[in-house]
Amino acid sequence: MNTSPEFGPAAVSSSAAEQPASPVAAQLPDRPAAQGPDTQRLGAQPLPGGGTRFRVWTTTAREVGVRVDGAAHPLTPLGGGLFEAVLPVEAGARYFFLLDGQPWPDPYALSLPDGVHGEAEVVDLHAYRWQHTGWRGRPLAECVFYELHVGTFTPEGTYRAALEKLPELAALGVTAIELMPLAAFPGTRGWGYDGVALYAPHAGYGRPEDLMAFVDAAHGLGLAVLLDVVYNHFGPDGNYLGVYSPEYFTARFHTPWGAGLDYAEPHMRRLITGNARMWLRDYRFDGLRLDATQEMQDDSPVHILRELADEVHALGGRHLLIAEDYRNRPDLVTDFHLDGLWVDDFHHEMRVTLTGDRDGYYAPFQGGAAALAHVLNRGWVFEGQEWPLERAPRGAPADALGAPAFVYFIQNHDQVGNRAVGDRVHHLERVTPAMFRGASTLLLTLPMTPLLFQGQEWAASAPFPFFSDHAGDLGRAVSEGRRREFGHFDSFAAGEVPDPQAEATFRQAKLDWAERGEGEHARTLSLYRDLLHLRREDPVLQDRERRNLQAGSEGGNVLWVRRATGDGSERVLLWNLGREAVEAGALPLPFALPPRVLRHSEGREGTALGYGEAVLLGSQG
Repeated sequence: MNTSPEFGPAAVSSSAAEQPASPVAAQLPDRPAAQGPDTQRLGAQPLPGGGTRFRVWTTTAREVGVRVDGAAHPLTPLGGGLFEAVLPVEAGARYFFLLDGQPWPDPYALSLPDGVHGEAEVVDLHAYRWQHTGWRGRPLAECVFYELHVGTFTPEGTYRAALEKLPELAALGVTAIELMPLAAFPGTRGWGYDGVALYAPHAGYGRPEDLMAFVDAAHGLGLAVLLDVVYNHFGPDGNYLGVYSPEYFTARFHTPWGAGLDYAEPHMRRLITGNARMWLRDYRFDGLRLDATQEMQDDSPVHILRELADEVHALGGRHLLIAEDYRNRPDLVTDFHLDGLWVDDFHHEMRVTLTGDRDGYYAPFQGGAAALAHVLNRGWVFEGQEWPLERAPRGAPADALGAPAFVYFIQNHDQVGNRAVGDRVHHLERVTPAMFRGASTLLLTLPMTPLLFQGQEWAASAPFPFFSDHAGDLGRAVSEGRRREFGHFDSFAAGEVPDPQAEATFRQAKLDWAERGEGEHARTLSLYRDLLHLRREDPVLQDRERRNLQAGSEGGNVLWVRRATGDGSERVLLWNLGREAVEAGALPLPFALPPRVLRHSEGREGTALGYGEAVLLGSQG
């Protein structure tokens, strides 16, 4: 996610968590612990026998009610800050909760058709008729992730329009879609990391049943669907949790985006775990990507991540939990029972190799064939060494992790969008089309789990700049913060940094699907299709054992990756990072090259490698 507080929401907002508690809060009786998965669900829940149960937990109000379709109804106090009423209303009804007579949006709403400041809609999550009920998910070892932003993936920017493109993704050869966050956020456009109503999918993309139809159709094509969720902070605009109770938040911790979430508070804990259950059980997502887990600070006896993993796995079926966490902590898999981790170290070594960038967090990375070989052999770079930017140790050895647990990428929303103009790596003059295709060949032939960012497969011309749609002073502050963030870079004049609040910034991020059949775009797309076919069908490339992979460098400029299985079959990738052309057969490698050319990154026969070119060779196995 966008983690820069300089131009992100934390720099310009005060969260609802900071609102003072009502003076009656201290007079309320001690509340009971939040209970089981659904027996204490807050918000509006249609009941099987008819009617809807409305339930609120608050420590700030003495009298609580609900205004449904304009008519006010009292909620009965149950003790411990809980209030409830069952009313004869059905799905489609609109409502506000009333705290001491004041109307407020429901932070547990399942739908907010008019935005995060508007009335909620009663939704029956069980009304959709699923078509592909036999789907059982995919193991991580089969996953090729495709990160997708609904609003920019198609011209329409809706679930239904994205659904129409699913056959294209299935034909490409990806196996798992990862949707960027959908929790309701303010305005009509944004990355999704400013979500404030975790249970309500962003209304601008379509209705809840449209999202279900997207997941359903994906399953019918053999595609798993994961959702990026943000459980480490709430956005600055439309976060009403603090109105109901400041106890959702704590001063014990602080995040780059504002007040820390108090995971020790039972209702906050249940808010998170219940939300995960809803996406996986009711929307039938196949897993979750957990945003910035290093910011999920918890001093509870059982860490929220461990409880989340236990509850998800207790659902049955095959559900994946993938963490974004820059700390290189293998215990998130071995002890916390998550399934995999985004690996920034691979991206950073690749970025330095391709571009020579050494600013900021790229400074500790070396780039080049030897550095890439090291990260492939070890999984990541930092295994307890000092991280220079923090003057503290970072990481631990990852010997216990299987290859699928490492999610590798050469692009993602952060690494593109956090650049001043949102340019992708293949947009840079220093990165030739051949160099980008060589990097792609490496990514897709490793046993680690690859992740593609939308349009990467055809070297899309569309950038992915940071964009938002905040109102008033907040919007102006976001724009100014973005200009300040990059104002000290000589390479960017003030007018060159896109205004994140401008609709034009959002529109330029939309993919141009027509260009896929043109020139270099078509050549790159052909390579991705061929490599993903090989990854799926080739018996050696199917192997996910790290012990069967070795990587090294020759002459400082050629990266080699050798994969050999027990039956004697082998595959060797060679990538020329030097300016001088080389002939693979003339390289003094520590092994004999297998004879067959399975795929040259430029589509040629033979093993001659120009600058940036790669070739995959195989034995007869």
